Amino acid sequence: MTEKTVLNDTHRAAGARMVDFGGWDMPINYGSQIEEHHAVRRDAGMFDVSHMTVVDLHGERAREFLRHLLANNVDKLKVQGKALYSCMLNEQGGVIDDLIVYFFDEEHFRLVVNAATRAKDLAWIERQARAYGVEVKERPDFAMVAVQGPNARARVIGLLHEVDRPRIQKLGRFAAAAAQGPHGMPLFIARTGYTGEDGFEIIVPTEHAVALWQALAGSGVRPAGLGARDTLRLEAGMNLYGQDMDETVSPWEANLGWTIALDEGRDFIGRKALEAQKAAGVPRVMVGLVLDEKGVLRHGQKVLTANGEGEILSGSFAPTLDKAVAFARIPAGEPGQVRVDIRGREVPVRVVKYPFVRDGKPCEGI
Repeated sequence: MTEKTVLNDTHRAAGARMVDFGGWDMPINYGSQIEEHHAVRRDAGMFDVSHMTVVDLHGERAREFLRHLLANNVDKLKVQGKALYSCMLNEQGGVIDDLIVYFFDEEHFRLVVNAATRAKDLAWIERQARAYGVEVKERPDFAMVAVQGPNARARVIGLLHEVDRPRIQKLGRFAAAAAQGPHGMPLFIARTGYTGEDGFEIIVPTEHAVALWQALAGSGVRPAGLGARDTLRLEAGMNLYGQDMDETVSPWEANLGWTIALDEGRDFIGRKALEAQKAAGVPRVMVGLVLDEKGVLRHGQKVLTANGEGEILSGSFAPTLDKAVAFARIPAGEPGQVRVDIRGREVPVRVVKYPFVRDGKPCEGI
């Protein structure tokens, strides 16, 4: 059975093209993926991300539990509403999922995890939580809407109760707060996103989701599908779980070393494996590729380097750059002249540091 978000009928009424995404019936676009992409880069767009899983953790030892569960250190979370991006690893140092954790108080934290990994994530979290007496509570009563783009925050703030506007206006990046939305609906507003643009990700009770979506559309925010979300996050240099990393890949090999906190005395799951891999030398690295000639870089294509073969992970035409870009995992070491096998033809590509796009503009050297 394909699952549906509470906004499913709204998408269909708007003429969205629907696809199966990790077992969910989701909009890929509402007519033009390219126009939706540009709307987010230049103005404001919104995505239904209600398929994401919201999990609340309650218990006296909640922080201690998360210090053990996550590779990043939740001790960085000291102020209510602050958020942290982290990987959740297995004992071998492979990535079970990447997620965001929010701090409410010492006995209450919130996780937002990926849709396609929901069942295995919940099973893993519940299993690990038992020893700490932490309650793991999934929240299917919430929907989630991401509003992204240079004008996104202003459009959302304009819909809030006037008492809440100054506070949400001041909200820092990777922080969240409660506010009243249209008709007094309760919102949890986080200044996070998956596009490389500023904006909010809003958690809303399911019964208010359609009204919120309609209010946003009425204020000029353009609906955007998963197609645009994918090209936006790729340009922004953000990993997609399952395509760019999985349980066979460590954060070192997925360019996520910055999310690992090897602080003293914290024995998180996968730590020993990560330290051993770092000491031995990480065998594979993740790099950005740019194709300057015509053509498309796609997942699974073979990458040829001086040190052996690698492969394309996420690859796509990048609308902001008007050329194809990709992430690739290749053997470590100086790669030499890199080529990609496109239907039997070896096509030269440039290895670059990503992100490819920041604040709506190509990054230097792209």
